Order: sequence, then structure tokens, then C-alpha cells
Amino acid sequence: MAELVGPRLYSCYNCRNHVALHDDVISKAFQGKSSRAFLFAHAMNIVIGPKEDRQLVTGLHTVADIYCCDCREVLGWKYERAFEVSQKYKEGKYILEKSKIVKENW
Repeated sequence: MAELVGPRLYSCYNCRNHVALHDDVISKAFQGKSSRAFLFAHAMNIVIGPKEDRQLVTGLHTVADIYCCDCREVLGWKYERAFEVSQKYKEGKYILEKSKIVKENW
């Protein structure tokens, strides 16, 4: 008998709230504030903080920190605006730090 398995997910490391789908990973080659990070097309069950301009490795961006909606742990940030043309693809995307998420249903 076949076993039904749900989608592969990433959850908040602190409270296990589901925050992203594995299918939404765009890249695993990013750097967060304190660890490697993944770039996602979408995130869920998060709260978006206030926007701020932040100088990152790839230039100046307008970003907003993202928090788990259950435990309020900072998980990464959302790219709101990229000032350099080569970085525009990041706009509207989410960074989740690898150290702040865990795999579920793998």
C-alpha cells in the first residue's frame, strides 16, 4: 500500500510553525545575518516588519525583517526593493536563514 506524504516544508526552528514550501526555493546560495540562507519565492505564516534600507553584500536594498507569526522569532527578511538593476530579481522574494528553519516531511 502506498504511503501518502505531504509536501516538503520548512518550519520555524523554535516552534515548528510551517513557514515555506521546498518547491518555492529559488536558491540555496545566499548569506543571512548569521548563517547561510535560502531565497524563497513565497513564505507563509510570517509577520513582515517595517521597511528599512540595508547595505548587503550585493548592494543597497530596501528590506523588511520577517518573523514567525506564532513565536515572533526573526527568520530572515523580505526584499522590497533592489537599487541595482542586476539585483531586481530579488524584489518580493524572501530570505530564510538556514539556522532558523528545519525540514519537515523529508
